[in-house]
Amino acid sequence: MSLSPKTPLPVIVLTGFLGSGKTTLLNRLLDQGPRTAVLINEFGSTPVDQALIERQDIPLMTLSGGCLCCQVRGALAPVLRNLRLAWENPNSPRFDRIVIEASGVASPEPILDTLLRDRWLASRYHLQAVIATVSVSAAEEPLDRFPEARAQVAWADVLVLTHTDQANTEEMVRVAVRLDELAPATPRFVAVRGAVDPESVLAAVAPDNRRLPQGQELPDHGFRSVSLYLSAPLPWPRLQTVLDDLLTRHRSRLVRVKGVVRLSDRAKPVIVQAAMGRLYPPVALPARASDDGLGRLVFIAAGAVHELAEELMAAIGGIAVPDSIRLH
Repeated sequence: MSLSPKTPLPVIVLTGFLGSGKTTLLNRLLDQGPRTAVLINEFGSTPVDQALIERQDIPLMTLSGGCLCCQVRGALAPVLRNLRLAWENPNSPRFDRIVIEASGVASPEPILDTLLRDRWLASRYHLQAVIATVSVSAAEEPLDRFPEARAQVAWADVLVLTHTDQANTEEMVRVAVRLDELAPATPRFVAVRGAVDPESVLAAVAPDNRRLPQGQELPDHGFRSVSLYLSAPLPWPRLQTVLDDLLTRHRSRLVRVKGVVRLSDRAKPVIVQAAMGRLYPPVALPARASDDGLGRLVFIAAGAVHELAEELMAAIGGIAVPDSIRLH
């Protein structure tokens, strides 16, 4: 696909609650389809998600330190303006669309408000789709507890159901009923172990039915994060034990763990992830020239997070160094 200088650039907004598989779906979108620029928003001051992107030969930007519901009017709009001006420069890297991966603790409404109501942006960008990922094995609690999770479903043009292989029949039925309540007419696709056809997902979008946002923000529900640097490798059994213990004892509060760490029994860095009480097996990452040898872990909690960091640092023997604590 080749766009003329006056053609509005398509934008895909990728939303979904913490740990629902947004980055896995993003990698599928980058694997198949037009050349894509990516803008990632992370909750926390230490960016991790960009390391999970399989393709590193694309324009890739990160907004960290908060969530888009707080930052969108102050940071997203200027970034999109600069990105469009750079795209119009014939010497800049070429791309044919943009994907905005929103923070898992944010409603997509402020993103849509910026794209649709800012006249300069609206004349140069076209909102192609709002895609929300829903983890079937872990969706019930976020949908019950957090209005952000409900807003992500309600604003979506299409829903991609993930982690269905980890869900039982009862969970599948209960989540389907919940989605029928929140978004009865929204098309749904099932991603089997992350595999879904992006073209079919995008073809199901009916943008003529999209309503305009009202510019309202959700109330603050007290999400907080702490980022830690790990200065030395750890054996996986030890780190697994510590994380499992934290997730068990703080089940209702610790909603997300993610990071890239080095393990003493593995040659390559690995992705470590947990969501809503479940710790996933580590996944190896390819070694990259930008690696600095440090591990990074980000904890996101619905409530106080300071003691979680202190417990982790005490449990692994002092190799964890706090980076910062961020409030939503």
